[in-house]
Amino acid sequence: MALAALGWVLSDDDRAARLLALTGLTPDILRDRLSDRGVLAAVLEFLINHEPDLIEAADTLQVKPQDIVAAHESLTR
Repeated sequence: MALAALGWVLSDDDRAARLLALTGLTPDILRDRLSDRGVLAAVLEFLINHEPDLIEAADTLQVKPQDIVAAHESLTR
């Protein structure tokens, strides 16, 4: 789910720029550490912290917003 969410975030230049600015992630980090739980959790946290994006991402990914929250929780345990 986190990888699908990342794809959704990166599909919009403004949203992608906001992800990088707010999380401290860089394109290199995203490329090199794509399977890192911390990086994936940061992507989901980015969505969780901005409800309009959370709802739109959930709709696009055909999941419930709480599924994204649960995925984040599973990555941060």
